[in-house]
Order: sequence, then C-alpha cells, then structure tokens
Amino acid sequence: MDRFSRLKRDKDHWAQNDEKPHSKKKIVLLWGGLFCISIILNLAARIFGNFAEWYAVHIYPVMVGTVGRLFSLFPFSVIEVLLYLTALFLLVGVWAILTGRLSFYRAVGIVGRVLIVIFFLFTVNCGVNYHRMPFSQRAGFETRESTEEELIELCNFLVEEINDAAEQISVDAEGHCIFEGNLAYEARKAMQTAARDYRELEGYYPDAKPVFSTWYLSYQLLQGVYSPFTVEANYNHGMPDQDKPSTICHELSHLKGFMREDEANFVSYLACRVSESPEFRYSGSILAYIYCGNALYDQNPEALRQVREKLCDQAIRDLLDHNAYWDTYRGKVAEVSDKVNDVYLKVNSQKEGTRSYGRMVDLLLAWKRTQ
Repeated sequence: MDRFSRLKRDKDHWAQNDEKPHSKKKIVLLWGGLFCISIILNLAARIFGNFAEWYAVHIYPVMVGTVGRLFSLFPFSVIEVLLYLTALFLLVGVWAILTGRLSFYRAVGIVGRVLIVIFFLFTVNCGVNYHRMPFSQRAGFETRESTEEELIELCNFLVEEINDAAEQISVDAEGHCIFEGNLAYEARKAMQTAARDYRELEGYYPDAKPVFSTWYLSYQLLQGVYSPFTVEANYNHGMPDQDKPSTICHELSHLKGFMREDEANFVSYLACRVSESPEFRYSGSILAYIYCGNALYDQNPEALRQVREKLCDQAIRDLLDHNAYWDTYRGKVAEVSDKVNDVYLKVNSQKEGTRSYGRMVDLLLAWKRTQ
C-alpha cells in the first residue's frame, strides 16, 4: 500500500468516526423531542383547561379521520394483531440477548424508543381528551342530588323501555337475545342519529371490530376497549349479544373525545335508545337499568324488588344470562385488572377511579329531568 492510499484510508476512517456522534445526536434529538412534545401536551391539557377542549374539537377529529380511517380498512382488530406481534417481539428479544446476538444496552434502547412512541400516541389520541369539558356540561345536563323517589321513577321508566323493546327483539333457540344484523353499521347509525340532538357526537365513525381472543378481555371483565394506538373501537365478541350494542356505542363515544367511562356509558344509552334496531334499544336500556338498579338496591332493596317484578320474562332471562357469563370469569385476574384500571383512571384525572362508573346514574337522572 503506497503512502497516498494509506492517507486516504486514514482520512475515510476518521470521517466515519466523525459521523457517528452527529448521527447519535440526531437520534437523541428526535426521540427526546417526541418525548418532550408528549410531556408538553399533557401539561398544557392539565394546566390550561381551554386547551384540552380546543384540541378535542379541532385536532383529535383529524386523528380519527386519518389514523382511524386508515386502520378501518382492515376487517380485523389491528391492535389485537399488534399485541401478538409485540409478544413475539419480546420473546425474540429475550432469546437474542441470552444468545449474545443482541446486547442488553441496545435492547434497552429499542424498548425505550417503543415506549416513547406508545406514550406519544396515547397522548395525542387519548390522554389530552381526559381533560376536556365533560359531555354533560357541553350538552347542558346539570347533575345534582336526587331523591329516592326520582331514582325509583327512573328505574320504572327504564323497565318500560326494556319491556317495549323485548317484544321486538330476535331470540335464539334458548330464548336469549341475539343480533342478526350488522353490529358495526347499526352502531354507526345510532351514533349519527344521536348527533342530531347532540352536535358533540357529529363526525366520522369507523366500524367497531370484534376481538376474537375473548378470554383476554373476559378474564378482565372487559366488554370492550378503545385503542388510542390505532384509533379503533373493539368489543368482546364472546359476551352475550344483549351486551354488544351498548358496548360498541360506548367505545365509539371515545372516538368523539369523551374518555370518561361514566359519560361513555351515558352517551351509549342516548345513542341506543334512538336506534331503529330493537336490539340496540333493548341493550341500551338494560345497561342503564343495571346501573340504576344497583344504585336503588343500595338505597332501598325492597323498592328494587318491586321494580324488578315489572320486568318481562325475556329481560329476566337475559339479565341472568349476563350475570352467568361474567360470573364465570370473576377471580384474581379480574381483581388485579380492576385495581390497575382504578389507578389508570385516577392518573388521568378521574379522581373517583372505578367508582366514576356510578356517576352514570346522576347523568341519567339529569337527563330524565329534561324530558
């Protein structure tokens, strides 16, 4: 090798080494910037009340109309497939570390980047919306303390709705409610019909998708789940049919930026009751009755017994079927899942945690007073 060639080789060597620090700096700036944006958005939503509302009205619908529309092209739950791939990715990663094909520090770097992406997607598609104006406030419903008589009246009203819808629903050979149409289509129609009275619900809705690994959700006592990473509404395909319409409308309400669980249940009821499908009306009224019935039982068990006696045989049969299905999955996994969910809700400013589900009764009472 002559002197010129050796000098050129040394020059190239130092040039390559000089590029590495610059590349690393760009990577740090990229991932650090993404993380900082997520932090800034979260802080802005918590500190400046109007920001979260502005974001939910002007920015989040763009995410639903682009990301949600993109993943709606897939006939299956994309987030479910991604969960399987993530599990496979972790197994391969552990194997690579144990066999020396991947260093531990490099693996930590990869996991760190993935977590930053997850944090960012959660923030822009979910986290900020937790701090927006409640649906009840935007729609003009005023919650306040109610009398026991008002609660009893509401329960009787819901029983009438259930009995009326029960006369029109389809049933299987065992007499249980079944839905024979297109669940996703009817759910979108129900939400769009409700939007005529509540402009907050206007806009694009992707199709809700069944999660076929039903055991995964059932053991957590979850009827559905909203994925902020793919902007998808998913539901538990294994649960009784009368639970599905109200669950899907609940998850679709999250795609309008209403993340509070109590309000998602309330929106679900409002949407189901205006649906042309008797199964949807039946499902929504049963959902509301379960919450109101539990609240009345705490106040006056005898009053609930008298209300329950007015339920038709079809409703009694389906409520027993509902309880039998979910009782099968109650256990330690469900207890842990409930505690995790409680922490999750409190972290996202739902101070009552899982008890916030009970606020639906106050919302129903507020709505009933306007009728």
